[in-house]
Formats: sequence, structure tokens, C-alpha cells
Amino acid sequence: LALGAFIGAVTFTGSIIAFGKLSGKYKFRLFQGAPVQFKGQHMLNAVLGIAAAFFVFGFWHSQSWMDICLVIALGFALGVLLIIPIGGADMPVVVSMLNSYSGWAAAGIGFSLNNAMLIIAGSLVGSSGAILSYIMCKAMNRSFFNVILGGFGGDATTAAAGGAVQRSVKSGSADDAAFVLGNAETVVIVPGYGLAVARAQHAVKELAQKLTDKGITVKYAIHPVAGRMPGHMNVLLAEAEVPYDQVFEMEDINGEFGQADVAIILGANDVVNPAAHTKGSAIYGMPILEAYKAKTVIVNKRSMAAGYAGLDNELFYMDKTMMVFGDAKKVVEDMGKAIE
Repeated sequence: LALGAFIGAVTFTGSIIAFGKLSGKYKFRLFQGAPVQFKGQHMLNAVLGIAAAFFVFGFWHSQSWMDICLVIALGFALGVLLIIPIGGADMPVVVSMLNSYSGWAAAGIGFSLNNAMLIIAGSLVGSSGAILSYIMCKAMNRSFFNVILGGFGGDATTAAAGGAVQRSVKSGSADDAAFVLGNAETVVIVPGYGLAVARAQHAVKELAQKLTDKGITVKYAIHPVAGRMPGHMNVLLAEAEVPYDQVFEMEDINGEFGQADVAIILGANDVVNPAAHTKGSAIYGMPILEAYKAKTVIVNKRSMAAGYAGLDNELFYMDKTMMVFGDAKKVVEDMGKAIE
């Protein structure tokens, strides 16, 4: 009971901090995307963890409600301290890990209540969340333990500086984008979370079909962590019945961007950010789709807001890039109409 309560408390406050960091709506320092670090942070976390373990065993022997209240209080504090040093670039892993924590909390309560169903359900959620977190870390070239312990997440100064500078971009309409697409020979489509939010996968399939009918080669480039979880984009494209032979994983498609006439990015940000190649960047070392190598890049976003990492995307400011702002589904449908 005490262990389940402790894990649940960590999950509760950790989820609040993660929500604040992801929403980007709050000015409170702890809710900002940049990591919050201070001297002795890991030592403090270790002390709180040891103290929590002490009171968990204390509750086991004494059954004192004072002990379990202290365990919960320490869990609340540790939940905050574990999440604040993690930067926005690693938030997808954090969300998945918090999901895992909630499962282990349920399993712990299941043991105390002698409820087999709760134990089984909690164990399934906990293990699947942990496995998903590990897969995402591998895809992002991150250390699983460094992310969870707050040792990774990028430099706060880099992320903050990126969003502070106002720069101009070259924007166009859906008709402009359609003209560029209609004159291309090879088009690579990069779907991202914005496509998922707009439910634009069917519109994208129709656009791709119209381009294919004109003799244009169309391919889809999938980043392993695009969207909210590994395989998110694959599921959406499969739902729209996109031909499997047009869908390529990052390792297979990156070498073809240099020969592509147009790369069209639909709601993706960090997974195509060239800053991943810049030492000191919050996403340095993360494998990306090299869309910036295409001859022309069309980017559809609702706004110039940063992605998880809180970084400006240099790709958006390149001379070869055209920004088309708006809802992904409407923009893609307008492109399709213009191509007709």
C-alpha cells in the first residue's frame, strides 16, 4: 500500500509538471520547456528516495498513518524534482514513463488489496510503458537512465535563445504549394503530429494519388518518434490505406532527400530540425529526417510555435523553404483542389 501510494504520488506531481512543460501556456518557471537544474539536485533526489524507502518500511512494521502521509509527501516532492531537470526534447519519453509509473502504482495497490485483476492490469501498463520509453530513447539516441534521472534534456540557454529571436520566413498559399508540387518529379511527404491532430491522413492520401496520377513519384518518410508514440504515423497512414511500398523508415529514406524535388512537411518540427547536428543543441545527437536536403521544402504548420524541444527550426528560415500556415487537413485539401 505504501509503495503504491509513493509511486502514485510521484506520478501525480510529475504529470502536472510534464503537462505544464508541454502546454507552453504558463510563465511559471517550473512549467517552462527548459530544464530547471541546481547544485546538488541528484543528491537531494537520492536523499528523498532513501527517506521514502525508510518510511515505506516503517509503515510496513508500524502501520502508522503518519508514516504513509510522509511517504506521500516525499513522493509529491520527488515527482516534481525528477521532472523539472528534463528538457522539452525528452518530454515524450517522460510522458511514457509516467504512464508506466501509474501502472506500477496500480499494481502496488493491487497487492495490498489482494486484487489479482488490479495487479495484472497494473503490471501490463507498467511494463508496456517502460518498454515504450526504452524504444523511444533508442530512436532518439538518448540514454534511458539519463533521461529518467534528469541527466539529459539539453541546454536551457540554447532552447531559450532559439525562441527569443524574431526572424522572417517565406510564406505562401496552398495554391503556391500546389504549383510547386505539380512541377516536381519526386515528392517526399513527412507526416507529423500536426497531421494527426487535424486528422488529415485521408486528405494526404488523396493528394498523393493525384500527384501519382500525374506521373510524380510520391514517398512517405516516417520518423520513429513522430507523433506521440512510435508507430503513430504508420497507424494513421495504414488507416488511410496508403500503399505500404510508398512508406519508408528514416534509415531508408534519408539518402533520397538529396534527389527529391520537394519535401512537404505536415505538422512535424523537432524530427526535421537541423539543430540536431549542432553541438550544444537541446536535441544534439537525435537522428532526424534530413528534409533540408531536398531542392524545395514546403512546411505546413498552424504557427511558428516551437516543438517539444522549445527550439527554433533553422529549416523554416532557409531560402528554399515555403511556409504554408493553417490546419493541415484544409491546407492539403486546398492543394488537391488546386492540382486538379
